[in-house]
Amino acid sequence: MHSISRRASTPRAGAAALALLCACFLAGDAGAETWRTILPGVEYDAIPHPNLSGADPRLHVVRIDPARAELRALMASELDGRSRTAGAWCEEFDLAVAINLGMYQTDMQSNVGYARNGDHVNSSRWASKYKSVLAFAPTRGGIPRASLFDIESRDARGPLEGYGTVIQNLRLIGAPGNNVWTRQDERWSEAAIAMDRTGHILFLFSRSAQTMWDFNEMLLAMPLGIIRAMHVEGGREASLSIHVPGFDLDLAGNRFESALIDDDAKPVQWKVPNVVGVALPPGDASAVKREAPGGPLSPLGPSAARRSAD
Repeated sequence: MHSISRRASTPRAGAAALALLCACFLAGDAGAETWRTILPGVEYDAIPHPNLSGADPRLHVVRIDPARAELRALMASELDGRSRTAGAWCEEFDLAVAINLGMYQTDMQSNVGYARNGDHVNSSRWASKYKSVLAFAPTRGGIPRASLFDIESRDARGPLEGYGTVIQNLRLIGAPGNNVWTRQDERWSEAAIAMDRTGHILFLFSRSAQTMWDFNEMLLAMPLGIIRAMHVEGGREASLSIHVPGFDLDLAGNRFESALIDDDAKPVQWKVPNVVGVALPPGDASAVKREAPGGPLSPLGPSAARRSAD
């Protein structure tokens, strides 16, 4: 768990220059979008960007259509009390994809912000400075199956009553696409959840360390259509796993420091108590076939070693 500071609303100064740089980079073949369908309603891409460096200079993106794919929250406090790596959460609970649910408290189970999954309340505390909420599993009709909300006040929580799963985290980007962070020196690997203008939910992972101001500006300059985003973890605990027939990927963050050097060529996923994931369709749950990285969907090429579980 990491405590993050120096956050406040600010105009997006310098965004035009960054957008121009990103546009020029993405104009080449190396930056072209290459979305790959890994499940109905779920796509994956690993997008190079000039701001990213080190052993894995790409933004990993899982784009989810909530109308076609089922989002799930798994919490150790609701199950057996055991933390697991994101990869282990996938393999034990039939998830195709898993990412951190959020930063956790010193009890090693409770989310820092509010978190509820059905009748189970993992954390009853609404964090006053946390302005982003992911909600899914609607309990009534007429509302989106999943959405990211900006929560500016207690009164703004009304729409959340229609959802079975509600998760509050630190806001990165507020609608309609505003970077709410100020510049800072600290940098870290990042796991985040976002929503685009069409209502897709995006799982985002960057091993390459950046400040959150730079990370947000990068997201807004890329052709992802992001309008809201929340931080779910930073540093070594940051994780993203994909396990579908024919494709396995376990990503882990690096050290959490002011002057980060990417000296860990094969980072290992840390065990985390809570994840948000995408459920495997019933027909695929028993047919997940492990394939070594470097296969047809691997973003890291044939020389990359599979990141193993803790």
